[in-house]
Amino acid sequence: MKKRALISVFDKTNILDLAKGLDQLGWQIISTGGTYKHLKENGLEPIEISEVTKFPEILDGRVKTLNPLIHGGILYRRDHEDHVQIIKDHNIGSIDMVVNNLYPFSQKLKAGADHEEMIENIDIGGPSMIRAAAKNYKDVLILTDPADYQEVLEELEKGDPSLDLKADLARKAFSYTAQYDGLIAAYFNRHLGIDYPEKLTLTYDKVDQLRYGENPHQGAAFYKDAFDDLGIEIKQLHGKELSYNNLNDIFSTVKAVKEFSQPAAVGVKHTNPSGIGVGESIYEAYMRAYECDPTSIFGGIFALNRPVDEKTADHMASYFLEVIIAPGFSDQALEILTKKKNLRLIEIKDLNDFSLNKMTFKQVLSGIVYQDQDYFSEKEKDFDFETVTKRQATEKELADLKFAWLCVKNVASNGVVLAKDGATVGIGQGEVRRSWAVEEAIERAGEKIQGTVLGSDAFFFEDTVEALHEAGVKAMISPGGSIKDQAVIDLCDKYDMTLIFTKTRHFRH
Repeated sequence: MKKRALISVFDKTNILDLAKGLDQLGWQIISTGGTYKHLKENGLEPIEISEVTKFPEILDGRVKTLNPLIHGGILYRRDHEDHVQIIKDHNIGSIDMVVNNLYPFSQKLKAGADHEEMIENIDIGGPSMIRAAAKNYKDVLILTDPADYQEVLEELEKGDPSLDLKADLARKAFSYTAQYDGLIAAYFNRHLGIDYPEKLTLTYDKVDQLRYGENPHQGAAFYKDAFDDLGIEIKQLHGKELSYNNLNDIFSTVKAVKEFSQPAAVGVKHTNPSGIGVGESIYEAYMRAYECDPTSIFGGIFALNRPVDEKTADHMASYFLEVIIAPGFSDQALEILTKKKNLRLIEIKDLNDFSLNKMTFKQVLSGIVYQDQDYFSEKEKDFDFETVTKRQATEKELADLKFAWLCVKNVASNGVVLAKDGATVGIGQGEVRRSWAVEEAIERAGEKIQGTVLGSDAFFFEDTVEALHEAGVKAMISPGGSIKDQAVIDLCDKYDMTLIFTKTRHFRH
């Protein structure tokens, strides 16, 4: 008896080669709708699905393969006598291979289809067939990836494919339908405005196997978010392949530079900023960021929110950087930077326009914690803050305080930033005691500390005020919220210092 393959695919890549190969091997092909027509037009003689089911496709194609004559032929166990007898009793033909891929739900999502079109692109029969064949993988080959067609044909030419290959195809099939359903669930959550569903399914596509992870003894791979990758074009123009640490740093750097609408540059080392600057030109912004800590940025990465020009590239080429990210690079800049063989150049054309994922998560014991990204609310973007001291900030101080507040939310907690003239001057990162972070920032600022202001990601105590007063800093911005706030305010008034409360904390752990 001829073996039979049911072929029903939306993506018809390489399907003719597979079908012709099966035909030459003596297989009988059953097909549906557009796939049937495609095979017929190219010289094959498939059996239309309705000839098997003795029932027409109905409801605009919503029902065509959901039939016992199909699923019975897929699901019966060939080594169970009672299964075999039932198949004979009901005159059900065996189906020994299912070749299927699904309606293009994710492509329609990326294209911005309306809700009705999204609903019609939820495949029902396809996932049912795939799951049935994958469940019965010992007896039925399941093909969901065109990349597997040739290998399966070669194995069939030799005889029956190995059980290991069959199991691997089933694994891929279940992963495929799981992601498909995950995308649909995520779509409905977004459509209904549900940020924290009862069941959370995150789906990702593998992009690269990385050379190693955070350290050389750790394996790693890069996966992209299958739902949120809606057209952001990230293109590597030059340099070595990206590493785990590069990808981690790129996220931190891009997230920070997107805080600013004017020309801005952010240098990062191990996910923490070494310097942040804004200016009238991208070169001015870059130099302000670089000069905050020209030593630590060695081996780090830079993100700029304007294209890299020749002057900026010339300076960047003067020392060792791992990665440069920008919306573009001038021809002269590329000529300069590509001379450095290993320097990774990343172009994100819409860097200033795309939105980061609304949600973020982190691994903890026994699971993950899932939260909103730390975006500014519209109120905060207007800097609707409260001055709680007698002394008011000057116009220049207020501009620097706003800048410092945008910067400090990207520093590891407890974190502080000393800023002046659109540039970070000293950064205190991730200390267990905030006053230590302040001391670190003061030390790093050195002689440049005069005229700086301080931004703090959370409240602080009198020891911080004492240190800043001694260093000559006159204005600070922080969320407030401590039971010691009044004591801090009183001390600021004593020293004629300005303190502004934002009422919003920005920890970054």
